[in-house]
Amino acid sequence: MTDAGQTAEKLPADPASVAPETDLMSKFDGLIAERQALIDTGVTDPFAIVMEQVKSPTEAVIKGKDTILLGTYNYMGMTFDPDVIQAGKDALDQFGSGTNGSRMLNGTFRDHMEVEQALRDFYGTTGAIVFSTGYMANLGMISTLAGKGEYVILDADSHASIYDGCKQGYAEIVRFRHNSVEDLDKRLGRLPKEAGKLVVLEGVYSMLGDVAPLKEMVAVAKKHEAMVLSDEAHSMGFYGPNGRGVYEAQGCEGDVDFIVGTFSKSVGTVGGFCVSNHPKFEAIRLACRAYIFTASLPPSVVATAAASIRKLQHAHNKRQHLWENARQLHGGLTKLGFRLGTDAPDSAIVAVILDDQEQAVTMWQALLDSGVYVNMARPPATPAGTFLLRCSLCAEHTSAQLDAVLERFAAAGRVAGAIN
Repeated sequence: MTDAGQTAEKLPADPASVAPETDLMSKFDGLIAERQALIDTGVTDPFAIVMEQVKSPTEAVIKGKDTILLGTYNYMGMTFDPDVIQAGKDALDQFGSGTNGSRMLNGTFRDHMEVEQALRDFYGTTGAIVFSTGYMANLGMISTLAGKGEYVILDADSHASIYDGCKQGYAEIVRFRHNSVEDLDKRLGRLPKEAGKLVVLEGVYSMLGDVAPLKEMVAVAKKHEAMVLSDEAHSMGFYGPNGRGVYEAQGCEGDVDFIVGTFSKSVGTVGGFCVSNHPKFEAIRLACRAYIFTASLPPSVVATAAASIRKLQHAHNKRQHLWENARQLHGGLTKLGFRLGTDAPDSAIVAVILDDQEQAVTMWQALLDSGVYVNMARPPATPAGTFLLRCSLCAEHTSAQLDAVLERFAAAGRVAGAIN
């Protein structure tokens, strides 16, 4: 209509196409072409795998074939635990499928309180706050803790959620070389002494499975009067005497101010959290946008998480078996001649490093065809120029399954030219 609202405007029969310089999607043309070139080689799209059926924490049906799962973060195998499943069913029956609101309004149910108490008990802390995902936990905590005129100091290989938390806030960002205590010390020493500082670390780094020297890094942070946040997403459940993470295993519980984690790995569901002993920690609920302005997790999800965390407190045999599995796989792949991300089985992640994307895709496809699913990873998720197959072990993997995995890795590695 015209401004007067009386006469219909004449519209072109064929509207002009969007000019390339104004098409906001044109920036993705290179990415689209690269993905299409990969698919045109005839391989299965590594980033679009569909699990038609999941039989257990370690087995699924993919493209009609029974497949050993070696590419999930189901470290402790809790997704099929009968008590965990029953807790979710009960909450679904009692409270319905969702909350329809944020925690600050109508989104706090009985089981949200229960899972936060389970976290306090598990970590031995006075405070616990649950977020909708682990990504949002980092996004919310980092952007809220460090403000204008303050500093976030992070490892160069930090997870995307940590980087995005930095972008979301107003603090100055300082990076240090991966796992370098010396570089962390140097960069902290250059910052104004009176400014607030938050050092963000990770217990286990998700691509290579390497472990941070947290004890030394935390000591350096405290020397410079910085607070410390440690992301223990890939170590919760099996690292340390109580499964709290690398920071517990390395004996620096009393010096780490904030622990961030996730429910999507060892806990076996979805969600994120932060725990702390800081006396003012509850103020985060009043200031954190990622907590205030999003819907809370469905009651069935937090009920399963609470049940899982309670069981993980006493999962000593599971922890032991997971480490046995890590040693078996890492040792077997080393013996076959593969180049791995770590010299020793430092975590539940075992990364096989390959020459280039073609070799990685060839080997990944050969493994999938033989009934083994792993993750193929490439930049920017990995360090520049690094292409790898990432294996994530589960406490429910049997020794026989890992023997079969090693046989198939040997065959696939020869097909791809990764080993002789």
